[in-house]
Amino acid sequence: MKIMVSMLNPDNAHYPRVLTIAGSDSGGGAGIQADLKTISSLGCYGMTAITALTAQNTLGVQAIQSIPASFLKTQLQSVLDDIGVDAVKIGMLHSPEVVEVVAWAIDHYQLKQVVLDPVMVATSGDTLIAKETVSVLVSELFPRVQLVTPNLDEASLLLGTTVWDVQFLVTAAADLQAMGAAAVLLKGGHLAGDDLVDVLLLADQTSHVLHSRRIPSQNVHGTGCTLSSAIACYLALGCGLDEAVTQSRAYIWGAIQAGAQVVTGHGHGPLNHGFDPKVMHVRPSCQG
Repeated sequence: MKIMVSMLNPDNAHYPRVLTIAGSDSGGGAGIQADLKTISSLGCYGMTAITALTAQNTLGVQAIQSIPASFLKTQLQSVLDDIGVDAVKIGMLHSPEVVEVVAWAIDHYQLKQVVLDPVMVATSGDTLIAKETVSVLVSELFPRVQLVTPNLDEASLLLGTTVWDVQFLVTAAADLQAMGAAAVLLKGGHLAGDDLVDVLLLADQTSHVLHSRRIPSQNVHGTGCTLSSAIACYLALGCGLDEAVTQSRAYIWGAIQAGAQVVTGHGHGPLNHGFDPKVMHVRPSCQG
C-alpha cells in the first residue's frame, strides 16, 4: 500500500484515528493489546475503551472481570468528545448493558466506519460472552455497523447450526446478513485443509470468496482481533471495504508467517504484529 499525504490546513490535520472497544488480554496476544499493536503497525493512532479485564495467557482464560457499563460510557465520551475517530473496531462485549452503551455511542457520535468482531470464544475454547448477551448483540449492533467478522464457531452459535464446508460459507454469510448485518466477512480458518477460505458478502449482495495458503503454526492467538482491527485501520486510511479486507488479510498472513516459529508461552502464541511497521502520516489515503 502506498501512502499519499495531502497538503492540509494545520488546524484540520490529524493522524488516522482508530478506536478499539474491546477486552484486555493480560497475555498480550489478543484483545486491546493485539489491537493497539496492529493499529500502530499499520500507521494509525490507536485509542481504547476497555469493556472487560481478563486474566489470560497462551494456555487459556483464567478469569474475566467486566467493566461497569457506566465507566465504559465515560471512556467513550472522553475519547470521542476530544480526539474524534475515523474508524472503530468492536471486540469483546461481555454483558447486555455494555452492548447497549456501544450502540448508544454509535448513534450519538454518528459513527460510520465500524467493524464488529463478535468475540464469543477464545482460541483456547474458553467462552468470553454471557449467553444473554448474544441476542442483544445481534439486535443492537448488527444493524448499526459496517461489517461483522465472525469465525466459524461464532457463526455456528449465531445461526444455531454448524458451518462445516466451504460451500456452506456463502449460505451462512447470507443468513448472517439477513440477521441485520450490512456486510459480513465469514472467516473459514477453522475448516480443515491447506487452503484458507473466507467469504466477504457486501451490502449490495456481491460476494467474494477469498483464498490464501494456510501457514502451519501454533501461534494464532488473537487472529480475529488482529484482522478486525486491521480492517478498521485500512478504512481509516481511506480504503473501501473490499480493499480494506484484502489488505488486512495480507497483513495478517504476513504476521502469522513472521511469528510461526517463535515460542511464546506454552500454548497458542501471538502473531508477529510488528513484522512490517508503517510510518504514521497525517491524513493519508489508501492506494492498493
